[in-house]
Amino acid sequence: MQNIFQIAAACLHGSDIDTKLELTHSAWKMHRAGDLEFHSRQPPLAIAETRFPARPVLCDPRKMPRRKLTSPAGMLAFYHAIAHIEFVAIHLAWDILYRFRGMPQAFYQDWLRVAHEEAQHFTLLREQLLNRGCDYGKLSAHRGLWDVAEDTADDLLARLALVPRFMEARGLDVTPGMIDRFRQIDDQQGVAILMRILEDEIGHVALGSRWFSAADRHGERSEGG
Repeated sequence: MQNIFQIAAACLHGSDIDTKLELTHSAWKMHRAGDLEFHSRQPPLAIAETRFPARPVLCDPRKMPRRKLTSPAGMLAFYHAIAHIEFVAIHLAWDILYRFRGMPQAFYQDWLRVAHEEAQHFTLLREQLLNRGCDYGKLSAHRGLWDVAEDTADDLLARLALVPRFMEARGLDVTPGMIDRFRQIDDQQGVAILMRILEDEIGHVALGSRWFSAADRHGERSEGG
């Protein structure tokens, strides 16, 4: 039987994209088969030990170029930007699972499912990039999402408030408009992917709110590192 925190550490502290995806899906399958244990053996390493691929180059969000969906370059940039959000979301799910110990087992099972779903989203978007002759990492991206993780590395309530309850909730607000834009340009694959992401993210926001309430009742503030 394998330990969920050891798998989380391997996913977070390695930089290879395909390995991260394989670890994530394998962990979910092991959980479904009852082959994972959820007891802490080692304290978490500092969040600064998290590793991302050398590419994409991460920039200030204010300096990212704006492109229209009506051009091929704009479509490519859009898919790349959304793929980047989903790739970072895999790390956010793994990190909240890895960093904050002493929670009920259901907490870790829930965020493992989120990591698995975010990895599925990323793979769908990456396929769209590859179909257009571009892999993830060839364009620049922003680091704003991970900044939030670093800022809340020692505060579970803040993490839950800012990531699922604020950032992902904002995604629920803007995604329907994005789906309409894809319908207007007749990109049915894009519509299907965004609808899948929207459906899953509704569940992620609900999970965030549920665990925020549970942690708040128990006074959870600084179990991370």
